[in-house]
Order: sequence, then C-alpha cells, then structure tokens
Amino acid sequence: MSERIEIPSKKDQVSAEEWQLRVDLAAAYRLIAMYGWDDLIFTHISVRIPGPDHQFLINPYGMMFDEITASSLVRIDQEGNKINPDDFDVNPAGFTIHSAVHAVREDAACVMHTHTRAGVAVSAQSEGLLPLSQQSLFPLSNLSYHDYEGVALREDEKARLQADLGTNNFMILRNHGLLTTGSSVADAFLGMYVLQTACEIQIQALSGNRELTPVPAGIVDTIQQQASQATRGLGGKLAWPGLLRKLDRVNPGYEK
Repeated sequence: MSERIEIPSKKDQVSAEEWQLRVDLAAAYRLIAMYGWDDLIFTHISVRIPGPDHQFLINPYGMMFDEITASSLVRIDQEGNKINPDDFDVNPAGFTIHSAVHAVREDAACVMHTHTRAGVAVSAQSEGLLPLSQQSLFPLSNLSYHDYEGVALREDEKARLQADLGTNNFMILRNHGLLTTGSSVADAFLGMYVLQTACEIQIQALSGNRELTPVPAGIVDTIQQQASQATRGLGGKLAWPGLLRKLDRVNPGYEK
C-alpha cells in the first residue's frame, strides 16, 4: 500500500495573496476530479502569481488531482522551472500550452486544459462545437480552434497557438481537448464547466438519430450580454463559493 503524501504547510511562507491563489487552484484541481474531467495525472491548470516575475502555480507531477493541496502546488517560471528546489517536480512539457497563453495574455490569469472524452470527441468532429444548446452559445461567442500538431512539446508551436487563441477565452484543441482562460480561477472553471457541458450535450444529441434544431445564428451575437446579466456581473465568482462548500462536504483538505 502506498503511503499518504504529507506536504508541510506553506501558508506562513508565502504572501496572503499567493496563499489565496493556492487555495483556489487546489480547489479547482479537486473539482476537476470530482466532475470526472481529470486524465490520471495529466493535463494542467495554471494560475499566474501577480508581480513582475511572471511566475505561476501548477500541479506537482505525479499527484492525482483529488489529492492536491494548496501547499503541494509548485511555483515555476515562464519556462516551467521550479523556483523552490525542494518542491515536487513538474512536467515542463505539459506547461508548453500554458506558457504560450500566459506569455501573450495578461488577462488570462488562469489557464485550464482538459482531455475529457466529450471534449476530445467534439474536437475530432470537423464542424467543431455546434449551436445545439443554450450552453453551447456562451463558448461559441468567444471560441477558437487550434489544429493538432502532435504532443505539445515543440517551442515553435507556441506562436501558432497564440495566434489561434487571439483574444478568445475558449479554445478547442483539435483531436486533443479543451482549454479555457479567465481572469480568476473561478472564471476559468465556470468557462470549462459550460464548454464541457456543451460538448456532452452535443455528443448525446448526435447519438439520438433524430433531426436536430440548431439555435438561430442571431442569438449567438447577443449571448455575451445575457451571460453577464445571468451572473449579475460576477462571472464565475457567483458559483465559486457554492462549489467550495460542496467540495468541503465531499473532499475537504484542499486548503492545507
């Protein structure tokens, strides 16, 4: 039997601002696991630490998402090198996509990437995400695509990924998965929840062997304003406290 991983608390070693980011990011990892969007130890969520150093928090390579804590998260630089040599190792190759986004998008404090079955399935469909549900409209108003180039290891792919993403907050990586960005962990998570749900609905709708009714094109153009009204201008922060309460009930300890 494997021993439980014990991580000394970093709460007194970092600023209050960084600690709050650590708590939110650890919660996001556990929520990803709770909703079944994880892929063993693979994929990442990263969050930028405010300041001139362009440093980030990311998961320790080898830990399951449902066991990540605030103190286990690793602080890295733009190249994926860990700042504290005593921290767990990270997967620098896995940070290629994230570093590309963070390098050109100051507004993208958090970058979230998943390999869900529904997400990869939609990414493999030539038409991509279809306007088949209310959930699909929010990503469709702010969505881009990036063609598959193999495992994201090459430095030269970053420029193409950056150009494809542009100013959008949703991206479908062809034959690969989903990506969302946000000004906070809460915003990136809500974006992923909506995009993932839209993909699940699409796969189920297409499997029904019935003629489908797409949402009229004109409605997509008005959905962003409606989204802000629906969340009272709070975005992901409206749902985030409730998500944390749910996580406290089913998998507490992320804040350690």
